Amino acid sequence: MQAPLDAIIIGAGPAGSAAAILLARAGWSVALVERQRFPRRKVCGECLAASNLPLLDHLGIGSAFHAAAGPDLRQIALLREQQQVLAKLPGAAQKGQRWGRALGRETLDTLLLEQARTAGAQVLQPWSVQAVRGGRGDWALEMREVETNTLLTLRAPVAIAAQGSWEVLPWERSQDRPCEVDDPPPDSRAFAQGRPQRQRRDADLFAFKANFHHAAQAESLLSVLALDGGYGGMVLADGGITTVACCVRRDRLAACRRDEPGLRAGDAVEAWLMRTCAGVREVLSPAQPDGPWLAAGPLAPGIRLGAGDAMFRIGNAAGEAHPIVGEGISMALQSAWLLCAHLLGPQTGGAPNPDTAFSATTTAVPHTSIRSEAWQRAMALRYATAWRRQFAPRLWLAAAFAHVAMRPAASAPLITLARAWPGLLTQGASWSGKTRGIAKPTALAPSSSRDKATFNPREELP
Repeated sequence: MQAPLDAIIIGAGPAGSAAAILLARAGWSVALVERQRFPRRKVCGECLAASNLPLLDHLGIGSAFHAAAGPDLRQIALLREQQQVLAKLPGAAQKGQRWGRALGRETLDTLLLEQARTAGAQVLQPWSVQAVRGGRGDWALEMREVETNTLLTLRAPVAIAAQGSWEVLPWERSQDRPCEVDDPPPDSRAFAQGRPQRQRRDADLFAFKANFHHAAQAESLLSVLALDGGYGGMVLADGGITTVACCVRRDRLAACRRDEPGLRAGDAVEAWLMRTCAGVREVLSPAQPDGPWLAAGPLAPGIRLGAGDAMFRIGNAAGEAHPIVGEGISMALQSAWLLCAHLLGPQTGGAPNPDTAFSATTTAVPHTSIRSEAWQRAMALRYATAWRRQFAPRLWLAAAFAHVAMRPAASAPLITLARAWPGLLTQGASWSGKTRGIAKPTALAPSSSRDKATFNPREELP
């Protein structure tokens, strides 16, 4: 890789690949670095809200997503013990794309990665970051090819962290960061190299996910589970596969394993779900597992991004909501869009005017200002402010809902209230961001009748 680079993106999940597509289309020379080979399964609820469908169209995978994803999600169910409350999910505003759907990450991430490659991004996979030198305007990243140990140094003025929750970057290895496994369940798919041990807390959350054939999950239904010591969800995804995902407190996980001695952690959690939740029992009784349970944790929901970050952060590297609201993929895609809206704004050496149009679909050779530390510092401040305005309310709502759902004293009144007013669930889904995207659909959807030179994806940016 001898050609000069404009940006290095670490992580090829939805956030990293989306950013690579947008920057490469705008004429940037981009390297996209991913540690794992694709396709690969991942702990994820796998739902994508309808508010993101215009963005998928713009990224070039809309048709493939619609061809592969599960059925439209039009209803939500709140399940607790023997109880169930049904309500309508809110439809998004855009015509013909009103409902969210679910697609396995092994498929979604591969579609986005291949689109990034098609857009011109140089993909290094499987490669990992070994060391980071330099800073804004002049980064040097030392890379290692995972399978051959080949070494390579990449240089670029812009570096973007999109590695998600579990992969640690070199300068973070001395910090108290979450690790993919801490006091691991024996079947956890872990990558904890170089991570410090965290103080163990009973309230630590571990995430689990499994897929099932022949489950009895209703086609249009997004099921949310309120559990004593956790929360979760069930959805019918692509290929008739039902995804079951949940987050379980450390103390509850320990109790599950005591109740089911000899079982792997995921199987012990499944037995607990079947025993305590009638809705799960009904769905999974006829089901057959499609592979083992995956596990990760402890989770660390919250905001990680700061205005003083040297690297730009997107996806879970910027902030993570409690998964109960199913907005992880949405926030990944939308944060990539938000960052690129700032990086691809008018290159005037200072912060761009938010009212000035730019095009991510036309070639725009990067201005020398991207090598300016002052320019990047200004962009980092503007982006961090915009990110918090866009996403912080979702994190707060998700945290509130999560803590209510996994405490019986709080979830029982919630069920009673939702039974009397099912529209509360509909409104809650709307508050969580299911109906409003990062930009107007008319700004995202390609149209032969629109002049691409006036395309302005910053129309709704804060």
